[in-house]
Order: sequence, then C-alpha cells, then structure tokens
Amino acid sequence: MKIEQIHHVAYRCKDAKETVEWYVKNLNMDFVLAIAEDHVPSTHEPDPYMHVFLDAGNGNVLAFFELPTKPEMGRDPNTPVWVQHIAFKVKDRATLVAFKEQLEKNGIPVLGVTDHSIFHSIYFFDPNGHRIELACPDPEEEALLKRLDSVKWDMLDEWSKTRKAPKHAAWLHQKELAGV
Repeated sequence: MKIEQIHHVAYRCKDAKETVEWYVKNLNMDFVLAIAEDHVPSTHEPDPYMHVFLDAGNGNVLAFFELPTKPEMGRDPNTPVWVQHIAFKVKDRATLVAFKEQLEKNGIPVLGVTDHSIFHSIYFFDPNGHRIELACPDPEEEALLKRLDSVKWDMLDEWSKTRKAPKHAAWLHQKELAGV
C-alpha cells in the first residue's frame, strides 16, 4: 500500500476569478475545472463556495476555495511568511529567469534567483498572499542529491536531539553566504 501522487492541493482565495486569471496570466497554468455548491459535500453544512482547479503540470492540480460567508482570510501569526509556500518546478534556469522577467513586467515583486546548490529559486506572492516559489534543478543536482541522501538520517537524528542545525549539509548555501 503506497500513495501514488498528490491528487490536488487546496488553498483558500479571496476572489476565485481573480485567482484563476492571475495563475493563467503569470504562471501559464490552464484553468481545468470549477465546482460550486451551497452545501459542503463532506460535512453537509450549509456554506456556499466556489472551488477552482488549475493544471500545475504532470498531473499536479492546484485548487482554491472562495468562501464568501467566512471571515476574511488570515495567516498563522506564529509562522514566518517564508515557511508556508507553494513550490513549482520549472525546466531549467533559462525558464526560471524568463518567469522572473514576466512576473516583474506584470508588476509583481520577485525575490531571487536564490542558489540552493541543488536547485535555484525565485519567490513572490499571489493575489491572496500565498508565497510562491519557482525552482529549477541545478545541472549538478543528481550528484548533490546523492551527497544529501547519505547524511539525511544523521542530520534528522542530531536535530531531534539538539534542535540546532546540523552542519552535515552546510555546503548548500556557503556560496551565498560568501557572497559568491
């Protein structure tokens, strides 16, 4: 018994139409499906909603709920904004840079390109305040992932005991910290 893949990931949105149009325009996603009902199928509670689905590539689906009868959306004030995010993979660095240029042309502030050694990323926010990451593999990704794989359990065990960052993979961001 094993999970096959993520069926979809769902988030809340402020405005379903604005959200769909933003993802289509800025991330070139296809609008796949919309479902709207006056009652929640799982709980049967009366609560009208619009549920929209976007194609995030390779069978991955990103979904949003607009809930007009609920209080305004908020964030967990105890979780830093950089922690909770949606990350999408793009083909290569040229594609990543092209997305960065498109987003900035559309007036969206973009952080990065950030070099994480195994991949490179840009960060920005959708109109709902959700942080989005686009990431492309580093040309040396396979070898770097093997290196990380060999220390993952040691790192997890050390973290579990000390709650301090183990140094087994400190090399990941050394270039960035050295200003390279």
